[in-house]
Amino acid sequence: MSRPVTLLLDNGSLAPVATLRLRELASALAARVGAPVEPVSLLHSSAIPADALGGRPAEIFEPAVARRAAGGAQDFFVVPLFFGPSRALTDYLPERVAQLRVRHPGLRVRVAPPLFDPADPRLAKILADHVRAVPVEADSGPLRVALVDHGSPVPVVTRVRDALAEQLQRLLGAAAIVAPCSMERRPGPDYAFNEPLLEDLLASEGWNCGPVIVAMQFLLPGRHAGPEGDVAEICRRVAAVYPRLVTRLTPLVAEHPLLPDILADRWRAGQGAAPL
Repeated sequence: MSRPVTLLLDNGSLAPVATLRLRELASALAARVGAPVEPVSLLHSSAIPADALGGRPAEIFEPAVARRAAGGAQDFFVVPLFFGPSRALTDYLPERVAQLRVRHPGLRVRVAPPLFDPADPRLAKILADHVRAVPVEADSGPLRVALVDHGSPVPVVTRVRDALAEQLQRLLGAAAIVAPCSMERRPGPDYAFNEPLLEDLLASEGWNCGPVIVAMQFLLPGRHAGPEGDVAEICRRVAAVYPRLVTRLTPLVAEHPLLPDILADRWRAGQGAAPL
C-alpha cells in the first residue's frame, strides 16, 4: 500500500509570513516523522501572490487534494494546526471531503487530533516559557498574565483556552495571576462563554495599571497576531485610555521549538484514525 499524503493544515491567512512559517513547520514535522509533509490551508492563502512566497504558490485544501487525487493519490492524512476541535475541523473539513468524493469516490481522508491534549502539558509549557522570557520590573507585584485566544463560537474550543490557562497558572505558580480572555466574540448571550474580552479585562480594576503580559494563544502571524495585528491594536487602544498600563505581548506558539514535537506526537496518535 502506498504511503498516504500527509498535509499539515492551518486555517489560512492572507499574510505571506503565515504561509512561510507553515512551510517551516511542515519541514520540521517531516524531519521528526520520517515522511513528507505538505503545507496547505483551509482558506485564504491561495490569494497570496506567488512572488511573495519565493515563487511557490500557497495551496488550499480542496484544490490541493483534488489535484493530487487526479494524479492517482487516494489516501490523505491531515495533521491540524489547530488548538482544539473548531468547526473548521468538525464541519467545514468533512463538507469539503464530501464534495471531493463526488468526483473521487475512493478518496480516504483521516485526521489526527488537534494540538491540545489535557494530559500533555507542553502547550502550557510553551506559553510559560514565552511569559518568562518577557522582562518585567522586579517590584511590580504579582505577574499579571492575560491569556488571549481569538474567541470561538464553539464552547469546547473556549474550554481548551480555559484549560490552558489553568495549566499555565500551575506552571507559573503563586507569583502570577493568569486570566483567560478572547480577542473578539460574536454578539448575543449565546456566545457569552467567550468573556471576558481582552479589551474589557485590560480596562478593569487591577489590570489597567502597570505591566500586563499578554500571552498569545495564536499559532502564526497575520491579521490578528502580527506586530500591527488586532491584538496589538486592542492593547494600544486601552493604553491610550489608561496611560499607566503597560502591555507586553509574548511570541506566538509556532515560534517555540517544542511545537514540531507536539505535532509529531499528534501525527503518531492519528495513525489509527477512522476516515472521515
